[in-house]
Amino acid sequence: MSITGILLVLLVAGLTMAANLLLRAGIDAAGGFAVDGAMEALRALAHLFLQPRFTVGFMTYALASLVWFRVVATEPLSVAYPILVSLTFLLVTAGAVAFFGETLSVRKALGLLVILSGIMIVSFGSGRA
Repeated sequence: MSITGILLVLLVAGLTMAANLLLRAGIDAAGGFAVDGAMEALRALAHLFLQPRFTVGFMTYALASLVWFRVVATEPLSVAYPILVSLTFLLVTAGAVAFFGETLSVRKALGLLVILSGIMIVSFGSGRA
């Protein structure tokens, strides 16, 4: 993977983390998101877009997607995607703990390490075939 590719993956991971945290903050500010039917879902979604944090989070996701398109077009997907998932997984978990007071138990931390180790083994351990 190129240096540019690595930097772009880091950017996408950071944008994705920010988007997730902003969406969560917007949903919390809107009073949640629970729907029973299609029309209620549309009304609830419209209500969410009235929350600035939700709207900015949505736009941040769109920006992350645009940057990701560049990565997909220029870097090996079998390497870039596991790196993105790993980084995003770590960053979103850390952000949820820091900004929403979610707990990170020893069990969760060990699970996170096992999952990340598996991603690393799968993405970097197979060589080029």
